[in-house]
Amino acid sequence: MRRTGPVFGLTAILLAAGFSSSALAAANNDPDWPCIQRKVPELSLGQIWNGPDLPEAAKDWSNNADISERVEELAARRLPLPDAQKEIKDFAATLPAEKLEPQLTMLVQGLFDHMNAERSHVISGIARYAHKQLEMATALRKESSDVDALRNKPDADQNEVTKRTDQLTWQTRVFEERVQSLTYVCEVPTLIEQRLYQLAKTVAETLPKK
Repeated sequence: MRRTGPVFGLTAILLAAGFSSSALAAANNDPDWPCIQRKVPELSLGQIWNGPDLPEAAKDWSNNADISERVEELAARRLPLPDAQKEIKDFAATLPAEKLEPQLTMLVQGLFDHMNAERSHVISGIARYAHKQLEMATALRKESSDVDALRNKPDADQNEVTKRTDQLTWQTRVFEERVQSLTYVCEVPTLIEQRLYQLAKTVAETLPKK
């Protein structure tokens, strides 16, 4: 009985993962973008901020050591969002009235700049990851075809067939694990955007009403 190839379902795996360059191009106009989520390389401040116009001085947030440190801490997803929101309110409570708006607007500008850059970096990484997956898929298809051809030879070396079949099985498993990882990674830009919006909203609610 002819032994079936170890990557018999490879095509289905690739289609399920969305690794079709033509489909990706049609969906996102970018053949390197593998995610269901629409690709938006950068955010605009207006997408996450509904407070007053930020003053020009807010752009100097990186020169303020206290604000820079808070931006790093609040942006980190290891800090639960409710705790981060509480920290913003606690920080605001320590500020004298005349410093409240300048410091908080500087904080929100810093959060936007930092987290928007982080999000763009993740998006670039996803594109590189997807390109590597496409290369792996091409290599797996070729190797699967080569192994099938070898297996069908009457004088095939069965030890060689077994060796290459085992290698192909392992390589396919690695590919599948990377597909699963990509499913999570694709969610990261949205998670960053949602966190940024909630943090900015907390700042806006903490500012004195005019």
